[in-house]
Amino acid sequence: MNPKLDYLNFLQSNEKYINDKSNFIVVAFYKFFELQNLEEFKDILRLIFNDTLVKGTILLAKEGINGTIAGMPSEIKNVLDELWNLDNLNDLEAKYSLAPQNPFFRMKIRLKKEIVTLGIDNISPKKEVGKYIKPENWNSFISDESLILIDTRNDYEVSIGSFDKAINPNIKSFREFPNWVSKNLLNKGSEIKKKKIGMFCTGGIRCEKSTSYLKSLGFEDVYHLEGGILKYLEKIPENETKWNGSCFVFDYRVSVKHSLELGDYDMCFACRMPINDEDKKNKYYIKGQSCHHCFTRSNVKQKQRFKERQKQIEIAKKKNQSHIGQPNSKDKF
Repeated sequence: MNPKLDYLNFLQSNEKYINDKSNFIVVAFYKFFELQNLEEFKDILRLIFNDTLVKGTILLAKEGINGTIAGMPSEIKNVLDELWNLDNLNDLEAKYSLAPQNPFFRMKIRLKKEIVTLGIDNISPKKEVGKYIKPENWNSFISDESLILIDTRNDYEVSIGSFDKAINPNIKSFREFPNWVSKNLLNKGSEIKKKKIGMFCTGGIRCEKSTSYLKSLGFEDVYHLEGGILKYLEKIPENETKWNGSCFVFDYRVSVKHSLELGDYDMCFACRMPINDEDKKNKYYIKGQSCHHCFTRSNVKQKQRFKERQKQIEIAKKKNQSHIGQPNSKDKF
């Protein structure tokens, strides 16, 4: 689909919410393409975002771009138009959702070795990739009893939602996926490479790279969900779903449900695990400091640091400011 038309369709279908100036548009996107001069491209992006209030995180690597940004509708439109005007991004597709506040606190553009870290050299969806299954066809696809369906996300993501009968590799990061493949697929003999395998992830980037990895190993019949879980939840009505639970997202919304509405989870800012209202009743839950997942794993010094950080966040909230020390992925112990 034409990416600009896709965005217009989103605006039209959410017109009453977008006209409410308290809502922000969240845009998730990625594209695999050959990117040589990273610093130059980073400077171009900086110019696009410098004079806006759009916030988020964009990763750049020689293999392409991966990002999520959020802002008011007028600024998001301007930013997207600028991105689509760039030669390598004129066909950049995205997933759109709404949030009652900006889920990011700053705009970050980072240079990385990979836009999604598998840790295996020379694996690129630009070379070879599995077959795409559109969200509208996913339900019938995963109904095939012979299918090996694999959730390529991290364990804490899978803990709050997944598809029926999907295998959970129980990995803590995508970098562990090749080791899981070695221990759980390759050790079953050469016949496993002829099996029908389907994979999925949040927005499509990890399952694209994982299908590319399996193809490099000689797996023949490999598929993945086009646009990931986010596109599935956007396109498929809740009364037709094969999805159970919520979908974890890497921002302060924590999770989303069908139609990409806000989910029912918060986050423990000490360990980044999703937690619900029941988890908050646990004796080990202390807002901003610990939960039942991590209370016994953090030491006294770490707990004190989390406590002080939470204090500063509360002070900033009272002053109607965003505290620069808001938790991020580096805060996990």
